[in-house]
Amino acid sequence: MSTVRPFRGLRPGREFAEKIASQPYDVLDSDEARDIVKSNPLSFLRVVKPEVDLSPDIDLHSEPVYQQGARNLRRLMEDGLMSQDEAPCFYFYRQIMGDHSQTGLVACVSAEEYDRDIIKKHEFTRKDKEEDRIRHIETMNAQCGPVFLTYPDKDGIDAVQRRVCSGEPEYDFTADDGVRHTLWVVGDPGDITALEGEFAGGVPTLYVADGHHRSASGAIIAARRKAANPGHTGREEYNYFLAVIFPETQMKIMAYNRVVQDLKGRTPEEFLAQVEKSFSVESTGRAEPSECREYSMYLGGQWYTIRPLPGTFPADHPVKGLDASILQENLLGPVLGVDDPRTASHINFVGGIRGTKELVRLVDQGRYTVAFSLYPVSVEQLMAVADSGNVMPPKSTWFEPKLRSGLVVHVL
Repeated sequence: MSTVRPFRGLRPGREFAEKIASQPYDVLDSDEARDIVKSNPLSFLRVVKPEVDLSPDIDLHSEPVYQQGARNLRRLMEDGLMSQDEAPCFYFYRQIMGDHSQTGLVACVSAEEYDRDIIKKHEFTRKDKEEDRIRHIETMNAQCGPVFLTYPDKDGIDAVQRRVCSGEPEYDFTADDGVRHTLWVVGDPGDITALEGEFAGGVPTLYVADGHHRSASGAIIAARRKAANPGHTGREEYNYFLAVIFPETQMKIMAYNRVVQDLKGRTPEEFLAQVEKSFSVESTGRAEPSECREYSMYLGGQWYTIRPLPGTFPADHPVKGLDASILQENLLGPVLGVDDPRTASHINFVGGIRGTKELVRLVDQGRYTVAFSLYPVSVEQLMAVADSGNVMPPKSTWFEPKLRSGLVVHVL
């Protein structure tokens, strides 16, 4: 069963939360972050992307960058803008984007359960990205960005959430991107005990939705500190990492679309003839697929609907039956030469939040030749892949809205 643990969150004062809370480190480049910090010097980007305070040509993974982030975090605390709660708490965090609302529990989860696969993954991680997060956490002595987890809905957890969230929130603001962020502190001992019991007694597995490198780095740090501590008890803060845990029915997964630079020397007509060997092709003008195993393809100023032919994929396989896998194995690889989408230089990936108009723009400007709009992966598919011990194809899921950094920090 799953362990969730309350903790003494390091948080902004109520009047500073809107200014401090920032987008996560991995959705902005350095120049975009610098522009934000110019107009909002309190932004937590100065902690999670501390290169904004240094020369633009600095190595992003050099020691001065991490040390600058630690100085900026200390300054927020020393200036009284952020302080740590007196007692361990849970927190409920609600995000509203358009007509979509999701409310998750901010908690610490067990690094040991991550290692034992009670917290399940669906992506490979890269060592260089793991090391970046490890160095950031170690230098800050804090986890500043939460991992995005999900679990099958449970009535008892929902009941506590409804009761707590009927009260006055600690923070409630709408960010510049239109997403509303609301946070409640769960400090009542009865509510804390109830939530711990509900997860321990009825949630056998948690699933990493987004933040695989943050969760992997949390587990690695726990192992390193355990090995270095002869008095290790298992209750130290380093044994846990920061997460926001959402019920599966509230998750919003968007498509992760593809654009490819060239047709490998083929004319559009020759390319379509190759596609028709594995897919039905119909000129429909539809920019978005209407169901699973249907794709919208933009070529030569025109939208086509393509569907894989029967027998071209193993429908029952949790990974090979995914839309991204079918497209890769039957078109992107054999026809367009994208042998490894992780390393191929002539393919790019466009998050669904940018919409299909971005695909049209990229192709019409001549930067790419063909674009593919995919149907979003379901939470059930994500869980099935994780349960099978497999991983999803790269760039399969795009989660929105993104979790803000700096609302609650876990100090080690």
